[in-house]
Amino acid sequence: MSLRTGHVGLNVTDLSRSVDFYRKVLDFEVLGESHEEGRRYAFLGREGKLMLTLWQQSEGAFSPARPGLHHLAFEVPDIETVRRAEAVIRESGARLHHDGIVPHGEGASSGGVFFEDPDGIRLEIYAPSGADVRPAPTAAAPTCGFF
Repeated sequence: MSLRTGHVGLNVTDLSRSVDFYRKVLDFEVLGESHEEGRRYAFLGREGKLMLTLWQQSEGAFSPARPGLHHLAFEVPDIETVRRAEAVIRESGARLHHDGIVPHGEGASSGGVFFEDPDGIRLEIYAPSGADVRPAPTAAAPTCGFF
């Protein structure tokens, strides 16, 4: 059996706010949506391919202390794309971890930016190489595991 991730669904507290955030930061387009009371959702993707579904059916904020999603990572082709994303993330006012682009581990070339969406869901945008210009935040542990 061959498997690959189809799309990811996230619960959000304010659909409009989250759609705006993901469109701005990740350049997603809205592929479909419902504004029906009690059944609000948006399908987001690129070039017609569904990548993320947002469901407005939660309250409060994301808690990394509870079982479930740890973080959601998006790979981009190069570190320049990560740098452009970092600028947009900073402009959006989102919480940025590790103060910018960092490698996945000490000596690793791959790495990126680690940040949160408006509901506190932890996100990562990374490139397979080019992040080795800075030391890793924690030399003995994967950066993406502890933020």
